Amino acid sequence: MSEAGGRGCGSPVPQRAPWSLVAATAAICLVSATSVWTVGAEPMSREEKQKLGNQVLEMFDHAYGNYMEHAYPADELMPLTCRGRVRGQEPSRGDVDDALGKFSLTLIDSLDTLVVLNKTKEFEDAVRKVLRDVNLDNDVVVSVFETNIRVLGGLLGGHSLAIMLKEKGEYMQWYNDELLQMAKQLGYKLLPAFNTTSGLPYPRINLKFGIRKPEARTGTETDTCTACAGTLILEFAALSRFTGATIFEEYARKALDFLWEKRQRSSNLVGVTINIHTGDWVRKDSGVGAGIDSYYEYLLKAYVLLGDDSFLERFNTHYDAIMRYISQPPLLLDVHIHKPMLNARTWMDALLAFFPGLQVLKGDIRPAIETHEMLYQVIKKHNFLPEAFTTDFRVHWAQHPLRPEFAESTYFLYKATGDPYYLEVGKTLIENLNKYARVPCGFAAMKDVRTGSHEDRMDSFFLAEMFKYLYLLFADKEDIIFDIEDYIFTTEAHLLPLWLSTTNQSISKKNTTSEYTELDDSNFDWTCPNTQILFPNDPLYAQSIREPLKNVVDKSCPRGIIRVREESFRSGAKPPLRARDFMATNPEHLEILKKMGVSLIHLKDGRVQLVQHAIQAASSIDAEDGLRFMQEMIELSSQQQKEQQLPPRAVQIVSHPFFGRVVLTAGPAQFGLDLSKHKETRGFVASSKPYNGCSELTNPEAVMGKIALIQRGQCMFAEKARNIQNAGAIGGIVIDDNEGSSSDTAPLFQMAGDGKDTDDIKIPMLFLFSKEGSIILDAIREYEEVEVLLSDKAKDRAILKDPEMENEEQPSSENDSQNQSAEQISSSSQEVDLVDQESSEENSLNSHPESLSPADMDNAASISPSEQTSNPTENHETANLNGECTDLDNQLQEQSETEEDSNPNVSWGKKVQPIDSILADWNEDIEAFEMMEKDEL
Repeated sequence: MSEAGGRGCGSPVPQRAPWSLVAATAAICLVSATSVWTVGAEPMSREEKQKLGNQVLEMFDHAYGNYMEHAYPADELMPLTCRGRVRGQEPSRGDVDDALGKFSLTLIDSLDTLVVLNKTKEFEDAVRKVLRDVNLDNDVVVSVFETNIRVLGGLLGGHSLAIMLKEKGEYMQWYNDELLQMAKQLGYKLLPAFNTTSGLPYPRINLKFGIRKPEARTGTETDTCTACAGTLILEFAALSRFTGATIFEEYARKALDFLWEKRQRSSNLVGVTINIHTGDWVRKDSGVGAGIDSYYEYLLKAYVLLGDDSFLERFNTHYDAIMRYISQPPLLLDVHIHKPMLNARTWMDALLAFFPGLQVLKGDIRPAIETHEMLYQVIKKHNFLPEAFTTDFRVHWAQHPLRPEFAESTYFLYKATGDPYYLEVGKTLIENLNKYARVPCGFAAMKDVRTGSHEDRMDSFFLAEMFKYLYLLFADKEDIIFDIEDYIFTTEAHLLPLWLSTTNQSISKKNTTSEYTELDDSNFDWTCPNTQILFPNDPLYAQSIREPLKNVVDKSCPRGIIRVREESFRSGAKPPLRARDFMATNPEHLEILKKMGVSLIHLKDGRVQLVQHAIQAASSIDAEDGLRFMQEMIELSSQQQKEQQLPPRAVQIVSHPFFGRVVLTAGPAQFGLDLSKHKETRGFVASSKPYNGCSELTNPEAVMGKIALIQRGQCMFAEKARNIQNAGAIGGIVIDDNEGSSSDTAPLFQMAGDGKDTDDIKIPMLFLFSKEGSIILDAIREYEEVEVLLSDKAKDRAILKDPEMENEEQPSSENDSQNQSAEQISSSSQEVDLVDQESSEENSLNSHPESLSPADMDNAASISPSEQTSNPTENHETANLNGECTDLDNQLQEQSETEEDSNPNVSWGKKVQPIDSILADWNEDIEAFEMMEKDEL
């Protein structure tokens, strides 16, 4: 993500010094304090650093080698099934597949990584393969954003290092700018996307047919994310500077100018999604994570690479707003652009992990240390950073696609501080990747960080960024064959040379910033930060910042952190009423509700309905408190509705040659042995006869003492369980009979009972979709003896290999998670239905859409756990049932419907008829996740 680090900086650069004089110093000297380190951390020896660096090289070889052997020329490797992912040949994953263009994505994305890792011969071979095999004229609709940062950036990064190697005289002597010509061809293919009145590009384009043509199958979109339109300037400007064709830089600048003009003027924040034709904000929440992240990054880096003061002015203006409204150390919470004192959500996404690295480039070290440490504590709890987690550090979205942003920030903090603490952080990352993500054919993304289950996915950015940052973290200057400080990192960690700042400068550097706002130069940094004052004469400075955060995740139990205005505390006012504390029988609470514009209505059936009218609030601040209270009620309801659902389970293949490396996501059963309360079940697998398990088994000797494999269909799940149990099986795995089904594309479900007493079933039962089940069946065909472990979460591989340690009790992290939080309702009237506390001890929140009057339909919020099936993880998020860190004293009891095997699943989210006009804003959580998948940053 951030700028390559740094030369020493003896004195500040003069204010507004000519960029040609400072490009090689001001851009990088702020991360040069490598001699400063915390006394509390022991320095790492040169030998250990070399050992870890060599380990990174071996890991890269494992990932890259398996891609080249099993996947190339496909775009990406599927590490669980050891084959390439070819678009159109695999089930669609939605927007995430827009990165795939049948152009050998992983190879192009890995080009400059090969040089950084000193694999120059492999780099030369890879360049020859790209020139020989890659076709950019495919009839495929791709993401403009992803194609720019991964493919165009990869070609430019490869070209930058190819000409460097050629100048050194040993490698690439035959090279004649072929990668640059491919980049130029791709650049022209992307230009039609900018054919809009605003200058913002369409989010997708057909590589062969462009935009709008019938055969293009795209061009009808109206919205794009801010990062999608604002993360073009580095690659497009570099292409212009390399080739002399100014059109690319002009188009990218126009898009940035339009975004700046459309910022919210009072807050100086931008939203997540914008209409590319009108410039209206579609999603008005603002943060530093998914959908916005690299827009801020590219403003600062455009100043570094191009020397245009207006980019720095814009970045500083936005940064001031970020630190004023979004930063709540150590958290970074989204807010509303029109009401920046009001939080938009109570969770954070993993993409914001890049921000501490950007703060290092800015020279603002203290908040960078704070946020990074908070993220590290979350990682230590879950082994990886979940895609999203709540303000009280519970899992919100459980996936982890091996994102590199945290490693990136770790590298830049080490470059800024020289603190060996960050080397230990990097060591932990290496250990976790090898321990939990490594599989025989590469590294597999985590489908659920709580269970340790895998997803058949290894994104190209894993090779482009992760190994690059980890290797640089442990490398000394002499370990790298070129000067990394002469380059800037793009958001995909591709390297562009800083000398481009003085090449082909035909673009007018008109300062458009002052046309929109009056700027106080005293607030901006025009000089290189003095490394002597990054740490105020105290070698324990960094440690003193981290220390208060050491226990912020594990040993504290913070409630949802919501901004409370400082002036309210100074005046002695009480904090606003929280939804979890509300009691309908408390007169003081009712008075507070009235002040916030919230009315309480008792319905005939005993329920209580809450309705908020902001206009009836005592003040605007009280109205905001009322809005927050209603949001909390929505979230509380969603949590209660799902709290009784069972979390997913894990099937781990532990026999040779897997040794626990392959973990499959499994659905639980509402009967049989509860794996979360009892020791896991381990045994060899055997297919039952009959395979459907619907009658007495004819091969009891084959399944005796083993885990039986049975096929879904023709009878109840409980009947199958009884038949294999009677045959002596110690567990059962039901495999879906719907060929091609996968947990990647379908929500998991619980296997229901048969409506009878199932206490007689004592063995554990798990469900696998067809794709996951075929992995076990294929293993049986190849190795005959296959041993698996059925558990609530994946176990340590070291324990699995040592039988003597199997019986030792292993500490497991809290199986906590957070339910899908409901989105903000920015309307003047909201409704929430409650069960009257006088008539129900459970204090449950239920959905009753029929209680809304037609007049309230457009401006109301009725508690309803909306049907969410766009992503499996959203459907199986569960609350913490351990009694620790729980905000709810009572839980909603849900009845499980008895279903025929033709429709056996109990959905992870109860299906309630939604009211589209009311719940439109509630779907923003799902949209945000989809945006995260599209914006891999």
